[in-house]
Formats: sequence, structure tokens, C-alpha cells
Amino acid sequence: MSHEETVDFVERIYGASAAGDWAAVSDMLTDDFVAYEADSLPMAGAYRGKNGLRELFEKVMAMVDVVALDRSALPIGTDCAIAVLTMRFADPALKPAELCEMLRFRGNQCCEIKPYYFDPAPFIAACGAKQRAA
Repeated sequence: MSHEETVDFVERIYGASAAGDWAAVSDMLTDDFVAYEADSLPMAGAYRGKNGLRELFEKVMAMVDVVALDRSALPIGTDCAIAVLTMRFADPALKPAELCEMLRFRGNQCCEIKPYYFDPAPFIAACGAKQRAA
């Protein structure tokens, strides 16, 4: 994909995920897509296939109350992009989580997403806050 096509792709996949348009998201993923979450996170594991991103998204949204996912940068390589993100939570007292998500592409589809949290503590604190509120 060209630089412009990659930027458009990233905007579309994040937008479709936020809107719950899982048919559109599925069309953007390869059959062997995988999203990895680190063992240090409550949603640890590998989420595979056309529904992998949906499964991960729904698991995360059940754990925390996210009100915004702000992208501040999008460095692009030949077959990947890195979305620099700030995850903001419903409770303004909670510190936002800072992370980067590497999206790897094959052709015009995403084949892998791997997030890197600067510090997982804010995400884990948001999980705890939601559990206490339940």
C-alpha cells in the first residue's frame, strides 16, 4: 500500500472497530490475522482469525471504560504502521494509558496487530476501577 493508502486503512480500521462495524473490520483482516497481548496484561493472549480483533475489542471494553483513543502519530514502514495512542478512561481521575500498536500488512489487509504499552499500570488501574464500580 502507498503511504496515503496506509493512513486511510488505519483510520478505517480504528473507525470501524469503534463503531462496531465488525463486517467491515473482518474484510480488512487476513484469514490468518493475529493480535497479540502481552502476558503482563489482563487480556493476555493471541486473538486469531477474521473475528480475532472483535474478540479482543469486546474483551477489553468489558474490562475498562474507554471514552477515547487518541492517535498522535503514525510512522509508516514498507509493510507496517505504528499508531501512537493515548487511551482515555471514563473516570477522569484515572491516568491515561500510553501505547503504540504495530499493524503489519499483507497486500491490502492487516495480518497482525501487536500493542506495546509504555506502562501497563494505568490500564490495570482502569480494570480495577471498573471491577470496583460493578
